[in-house]
Amino acid sequence: MIRTGMRRAGAVAAVGLLLGAGGCAQKPTDPDALADYNSTNDPLESGNRFFYRVNNTVDKYTLKPVAQGYVYVVPQPVRTGVHNALANFASPATFFNDIFETKPRRAGDTFVRFVVNSTVGVAGVFDVARGLGYPAHDADGGMTLASWGVPQGPYLYLLGLGPSSPQAITGFAMDIALAPLTYVPRGYGLLTLNWALYGIGVVDARAGVLNDLDQINRDALDPYATLRSLYRQHRAAQIEAMRKDNRMTTPDWYTQ
Repeated sequence: MIRTGMRRAGAVAAVGLLLGAGGCAQKPTDPDALADYNSTNDPLESGNRFFYRVNNTVDKYTLKPVAQGYVYVVPQPVRTGVHNALANFASPATFFNDIFETKPRRAGDTFVRFVVNSTVGVAGVFDVARGLGYPAHDADGGMTLASWGVPQGPYLYLLGLGPSSPQAITGFAMDIALAPLTYVPRGYGLLTLNWALYGIGVVDARAGVLNDLDQINRDALDPYATLRSLYRQHRAAQIEAMRKDNRMTTPDWYTQ
């Protein structure tokens, strides 16, 4: 799964660059329009909207029905356990990003979470560490690049990946490189495990936003613009939380 993901990320990035060559929006000259253009930072909007429509069409007839079936058939406690286990598999990449973001105490929390949940939590199915005062936090390659001063760059809507940016897609490739399964030799069913983790992860992620995306598509005057705004707000909040987090490596119930 991991190596395939790297090839996929590279292919998507290449498509984005090709799109940039032929799908750039013309920069307006009117002051108000120019201010709006700069604030959205979406010079590839025409191409991005094309990919948005393609993704929506594919999702409508494939991934969304699968995610709906998954939610209907699998009880909530089981889905929570699956989500927890997938997050636990991603803990090593989170740990390394914590280190690269110069947040050793966040890294300490991630290490504690991984050890506790991998053992007492039965391979991460149960988030025991959270109950002990070590909640999960966000850390990925895009956030690491942001901590190094790398700008987000223009907004991208990528085929198969959705909302993104040059910073985020580069960080995605970094996360793949940081994942231990990338370097595990093939054989003994590991290739099947990689594909299974990838497939389950995609369905889990889609199931987690079923209601949110339905509401956006139903209520927003311009779902594309709404999704773009929400994505940027979410990424900005993640990065800001990371920068301000100077925690101690102690349970969150301990007075710091």
